[in-house]
Amino acid sequence: MYKYVGKRILLTIPVLLGAILLVYAIMYLTPGDPGTLILGITAKPEDIAALNHKLGADQPFFQQFFNYLKNIFTRFDFGNSYRSGKPVFDSILARFPTTFKLALMSMVLSSILGIALGIVSAVKQYSWLDNLLTTLAMFFSAMPGFWLGLMLMVIFALKLGILPFGGVDSWKGYVLPVITLSIGAAASQMRLTRSTMLEAIRTDYVRTAKSKGAPPKTVIWKHALRNALLPVVTSMGMNFGASLGGAVIIETVFGVPGLGMLIVESIRQKDTPMVLAATLFLAVLFCLVMLVVDILYAYIDPRIKAKYKS
Repeated sequence: MYKYVGKRILLTIPVLLGAILLVYAIMYLTPGDPGTLILGITAKPEDIAALNHKLGADQPFFQQFFNYLKNIFTRFDFGNSYRSGKPVFDSILARFPTTFKLALMSMVLSSILGIALGIVSAVKQYSWLDNLLTTLAMFFSAMPGFWLGLMLMVIFALKLGILPFGGVDSWKGYVLPVITLSIGAAASQMRLTRSTMLEAIRTDYVRTAKSKGAPPKTVIWKHALRNALLPVVTSMGMNFGASLGGAVIIETVFGVPGLGMLIVESIRQKDTPMVLAATLFLAVLFCLVMLVVDILYAYIDPRIKAKYKS
């Protein structure tokens, strides 16, 4: 088991390097330079050029990229923000708790709704309830998150006035962002749970349990659901990781001061160190979440645990 975890951690290294390279290339190709950002457009050209030279922004792309990696691996230095001049992780760690709470509440709500409705839909296969739930799941899966957020804002904040437009000054500020993030994820989890439950219900061991007179609830919850949970757990982990990154759009729509809003603001002002560090931070979290999901597999399915031991 420990050997497997070690291998997975090593495999994340090229993934993270690829993410850094991609984001660094995009930020390098966008117009603008840090000297102009820091000193302003009214500064003298020679002062801007001198500052760019000091920061190494006038060097070729690969030289800048390898210098950035060198600072990370030798000094664990991710640079300072061009806007504030402070270490980038000061801002990231200050904003991350808001994004984490938003993603966690979204995952819990979407998992409860998706799994529960998926089980109901599978048990009531081909009924009017199954058709209704399947249609709604397809509808909400295709709906853009930012559009849903705007519609919820118009209805509950503008028309009814029962929830705030944005911000997280109170618990009410989390309601609309969490619902917006949860609806699409719950719809996809409901469809996945339905399909896996239908496969599990048709297996031989479930037929055997039914033939022995086991109560329907026991057959569904103890025999069928546990074996149907493997792909659902993967979906939950991916939804949680995607919510951490996908909150970029939702936080922008609702004005939530989280990590997503920080990334958007940094992209607009071409604060390259902040964008790189925040993206790398989210990439590491996503890899860790998927590693935890793989470990949970061993506790859900004893066959996988035996494979790890062997």
